[in-house]
Amino acid sequence: MKKTIVHTALLLAAALLQLSCGENHRAMVVAGHADSIIFNAGISKDYIRMVELVDSFAQAGEISELNANRWRGTAYYRQGQYRSAEYYYKKAVTGTIVNESDHQSYIKAARRLSELLLIKGDYEGALKVAMPAVQQLEKMGIGSDIDYAILLNNIGCCQLNLGRVEEANASFLNARGHYANRWENDSTGRGLQEAVIGTVYTSQAYINTKRFEKSLYWIDRTEMLLDKYRLKSDARQEYFDEYQGRIEIMRAVARQGLGETEEAAKAYKAFLQTDYSKTSTGRIESNEYLLDANRFAEAADNYRYLNQMLKEHGMVLSLDNIQLYLLPKIRANIGAHRRDSVLALVPYLCNRVDSAITISKEDDAAELATIYDTQQKDAQIAKQQADMDRQRLVGTLTALVFLVIFFGIYTFNRRRHLRNLSDAHEKLIKAYDQLEETTTAKERIESELRIARDIQMSMVPSIFPNRTGLDIFAAMTPAKEVGGDLYSYLMLGENLYFCVGDVSGKGVPASLFMAQAIRLFRTLAGQGMAPAEIATRMNAALVEDNEQGMFVTMFIGMVNLVTGHLDFCNAGHNPPVLNGEFLTMETNAPFGLWPDLEFAGESIDCIKGQPLFIYSDGLSEAENKKQVQFGDDRLLEILRSQKFSSARELIDYITGEVERHRNGALPNDDLTMLALRVD
Repeated sequence: MKKTIVHTALLLAAALLQLSCGENHRAMVVAGHADSIIFNAGISKDYIRMVELVDSFAQAGEISELNANRWRGTAYYRQGQYRSAEYYYKKAVTGTIVNESDHQSYIKAARRLSELLLIKGDYEGALKVAMPAVQQLEKMGIGSDIDYAILLNNIGCCQLNLGRVEEANASFLNARGHYANRWENDSTGRGLQEAVIGTVYTSQAYINTKRFEKSLYWIDRTEMLLDKYRLKSDARQEYFDEYQGRIEIMRAVARQGLGETEEAAKAYKAFLQTDYSKTSTGRIESNEYLLDANRFAEAADNYRYLNQMLKEHGMVLSLDNIQLYLLPKIRANIGAHRRDSVLALVPYLCNRVDSAITISKEDDAAELATIYDTQQKDAQIAKQQADMDRQRLVGTLTALVFLVIFFGIYTFNRRRHLRNLSDAHEKLIKAYDQLEETTTAKERIESELRIARDIQMSMVPSIFPNRTGLDIFAAMTPAKEVGGDLYSYLMLGENLYFCVGDVSGKGVPASLFMAQAIRLFRTLAGQGMAPAEIATRMNAALVEDNEQGMFVTMFIGMVNLVTGHLDFCNAGHNPPVLNGEFLTMETNAPFGLWPDLEFAGESIDCIKGQPLFIYSDGLSEAENKKQVQFGDDRLLEILRSQKFSSARELIDYITGEVERHRNGALPNDDLTMLALRVD
């Protein structure tokens, strides 16, 4: 599923960027001279100069900090440095809006950021960005139809992947209306071209989520828009063949998914009639159909063009791309019974995985370097501003001192009072310096902790699947500004993966270990592994280079939403409560302490109708001012005696009970809870 999301986004992002250039140029003329200069540097692809101009104009106050961060994100985006782009776009969408230019920059940043988060599968994060942006458009009455359409399309894709089908349908239809407004009021073919790209995204979103019948509606609509575009005088001829090819291959995949094999084969035959089918990109894209149709030999032949396709798009074999392309390539050769090819691919795959891990570490280092560089720039700007303020204050004080000295010559003893005034002046300057240093350090620490808390809270989902028969909710409350508890979930077909964990210690070190644990869980769960295998691999990764001796306890579960079957693995975590009773489980060690452990997994045939409650020890060990703990017995009493209409109501109730138990005492540990019920 992820393959088609990333592959389609890769193919269409460049087209959207190219189409937006003319619109952005007109906006720059309106925005101001500085924006036009920055924009022209980007058009010339001089991105280093582009960032230098942004920093210079921001420091001079000619563009706002929000607008500056949007431009920085754009510069990194166009260089393919998507992590750095994401970082700056996030700074832009959380910046302070003071004028209409800031409103426009906020919308542009939200568009691009939601797209980046969608591509990497962070659907909750993308919704948190895109939905407020649409509300801002409606409130302020600014922005273009293309702004609305792209944001609504991103929202629809996220809702669809989260199982919120009706909401997704409404978002896609709303986006279609804005695309229509766009092309009806544009004498050129640009609006229709944008609409074609948008409906391709929509069609592929329904294919990704196996809703093939609905995808056919949008595929047909894409073809209708393409036919309209053909009639425009400025239409690009090469565009027709490329998108007709994409339409036919999507139709083949959808028909095959519906079991209409003859219709699917007919659509694939139509695809082969296009020149696009003979390009490296077209060949790789067609393999989704060929693998579904068990036409392995044809798919294996197409994968010979994989390196060419990667080179043409400036891609490397990252871990994601290995999963997206190399593993299906091996599958195709196995299905085609090409034993020699498979044997040749295995050592190649091992080498590529090793290189990809190195690249991934370098990307992490580059992202941290970008963030560090930004913080250094922010600190330098703040220091310059403080120096200017100090110089003004010192100048004012100096003028006052001289004024007092001048009048003191005539009214008091000159030397005595001059010395007193000089001493007072020195004390005042010293006191001011001390106050300034203390205030600046305190504000910097508070700001960094706020940023760290925001980053940490953004890593755990706050939006949960809206699916019939499933009720799930979770909450995390750090004891300090940042903490080490974690929870996460991932929908994979009919299976719901979920976890709750608790890192040793609290504060910033625990939050960094927590971030690594969440990333590992989502990556391994996304590969469809069983909970015990996820646990084994997470431990192996977290043990490596763990010089501080940190560890994390975790409960990992996978429930099939159709059968209610639960597979789980507990790694030293508190036993969950199932239907009012503590779950009896195998004893496994926490992650991060001992290498080469094989974790044992367990299962329950069916948990339908039985509420499952998972928590960290910050619940049972919560203390009041007399150091009396909340306790397991009190927890069981609540779960057995109280009736709750939803998972959220249960967690809200227990949160309130913990607060009442503390009775004003400060939290002694992070508190995390997850509740779910399958009906």
